[in-house]
Amino acid sequence: MADRKVKDSNGDGHGGAPVIKTAADVARWLKEHRIEEVECAVPDIAGVARGKAMPAQKFAELKPAYLPVSIFFQGIAGGYVEFEGDSDYTEGDLALVPDLSTLRVAPWAKSPTAQVIHDVQWQNGREVEYSPRTVLKRVMRLYEHEGWQAVVAPEIEFYLTKPNPDSDYPLEPPIGRTGRAGTSQSYSLTGVDEYTEVIDDIYDFAEAQGLKIDTIIQEAGISQLEINLQHGDPMSLADQVFFFKRTLREAALRHGCYATFMAKPMANEPGSAMHIHQSVVDIETGRNLFSDKNDKPSELFYGFLGGLQTHLPAAACLLAPYVNSYRRLVRDSAAPINLEWGIDNRTTGLRVPVSPPEARRIENRLAGCDANPYLAIAASLACGYLGMKNELKPRAAVKGSAYAHEYQIPRGLMDALDLLGENKELQKLLGTRFTTLYREMKRSEYAAFMRVISPWEREHLLLSV
Repeated sequence: MADRKVKDSNGDGHGGAPVIKTAADVARWLKEHRIEEVECAVPDIAGVARGKAMPAQKFAELKPAYLPVSIFFQGIAGGYVEFEGDSDYTEGDLALVPDLSTLRVAPWAKSPTAQVIHDVQWQNGREVEYSPRTVLKRVMRLYEHEGWQAVVAPEIEFYLTKPNPDSDYPLEPPIGRTGRAGTSQSYSLTGVDEYTEVIDDIYDFAEAQGLKIDTIIQEAGISQLEINLQHGDPMSLADQVFFFKRTLREAALRHGCYATFMAKPMANEPGSAMHIHQSVVDIETGRNLFSDKNDKPSELFYGFLGGLQTHLPAAACLLAPYVNSYRRLVRDSAAPINLEWGIDNRTTGLRVPVSPPEARRIENRLAGCDANPYLAIAASLACGYLGMKNELKPRAAVKGSAYAHEYQIPRGLMDALDLLGENKELQKLLGTRFTTLYREMKRSEYAAFMRVISPWEREHLLLSV
């Protein structure tokens, strides 16, 4: 991560998007790109795009549009959560406020279409506490108050699979250009080339949207790929992950396959993570605060590590948000089981890559790619913030395999939700109303999961117990 303030060449911090601030700018951009329709997107609790589409001419007027608050009460399976004392579960409207720095084309659309991410406000102009973008903004403001700016770089791991219209059947890798189902050889260029047509479209779609790819690699699983993004402002990178997930799905569908971000989509293959590289720079000077004046790890560096070790167990339900997420977090599966840290040690939950002092950073390896990027980044930064403010100290670095150490993270979703409920300090940073809704929504999803009888149960219990 560079030792500088995080801005791109256009000064907007959003991966090459044009600087658009006024209605005149919007109208000119829409005309230049011959846009006919604009998709107004709001990331919900799961990171799913909710919203509405409208003619480009209407969007150019920048008049208020509205969605019901209930979009934040809808779980991943489509049901709505209600809980005692909730006064906001109504069909009352929220005002959509476009973040014009996110205005981009949707290059896969049949007719010229644009997309733009929106914030949401109550009718009195107050931010909606349930919005994931609001949660991330809360944390970023805490950093700004201290004169700090967080810098992040997520990595997106995902699988390509054959179409799976019947969810009772396991997922299978798609057939590549050789007529085979790819390779499980990490970093294999042949593995990347196997799906070259999909990857070509990914590059083309990314370029059309001004999204910057650092690298694409073959990961450990068959038909598993990873996209690394260039470091930058947390909100900008969360927006890019949000855009990339849609981009990858659309590129895959164009070639008759799926792109999935499930944490553990196939039983005998590794899971998919969203590792988050993090550092903190001084707003005024751009100096990396994880390095002291002698280019050694600073007290803030150790404080950030201590905060992650102390508070990440309570934040785990935001980085591993589904029952499936915890199938990835098991011993000897290329995923962490604890929050030990080490220098260039990929068996730990917290890895410190070898880098020059100006690029010193901490890689959080706990988050799955199924996590909402806004919430995962917010939660990780909040844990680090608490560590820096409270001058927490990390345990000694691990030099061998951390898989030999004990579990330090929740083993399942319900345990993780309980830990968040007990951590009042973290709840306050993320927003108590948000964390209350989040915990109730996840309990509701878990209850729905428990009503499903799995193939394992039928295989081993049907005739044996």
